[in-house]
Amino acid sequence: MSADSNYSEIEILRLIAEGDEQAFTVLYNRYWNKVYTYLLRMTKSHEIAEELLYDIFTKLWTGRELITEIQHMDAFLSKVAYNKAISFFRYTASQRKMQQYVAQQMEHAQVDDAADKLLEGETRELLQEAIRQLSPQRKLVFTLSREQGLTHEQIASQLNLSTQTVKKTMSNALSAIREFLHKRGVEGALLLYFYMESKK
Repeated sequence: MSADSNYSEIEILRLIAEGDEQAFTVLYNRYWNKVYTYLLRMTKSHEIAEELLYDIFTKLWTGRELITEIQHMDAFLSKVAYNKAISFFRYTASQRKMQQYVAQQMEHAQVDDAADKLLEGETRELLQEAIRQLSPQRKLVFTLSREQGLTHEQIASQLNLSTQTVKKTMSNALSAIREFLHKRGVEGALLLYFYMESKK
């Protein structure tokens, strides 16, 4: 199909189920902003909201064979976004690092100070090691985003890549870092959260 957004949603879902990537792009363009805004309001973090957003749509694409069973996409995505955010909070709240953070926040009432403490010493070194393990392209995109503060659009322009490629590369980099840290006993999702916040 063309990128024409005038197709009915039923037709778009049918095409997606058949593997039509352009149809999926139309669906994504219709809903991504609403889902992202909702996740941002819940998580208060652009990076976390963005990662959850791409996880939602990635899983929607990989499970596309069943997508025609979704009768109300707007309500479906809202529910999925809510569950994703709640799952993230439950996951982080159960971790020892989060408990340390909460205790420090209550004592010092300074989020940035708590984040700095969590990233001291060996933990910070592990994060840097995780970044060094990335492939050259992932490491470059991650560095441009987190160290230099460039947007996805700016990175895409600088590297002559599509914005979608940059977003996918960034998502893969975050997943690789989180997996690397998890294998070494550090909860990557939480550590990445504080790392992201400290770079704002």
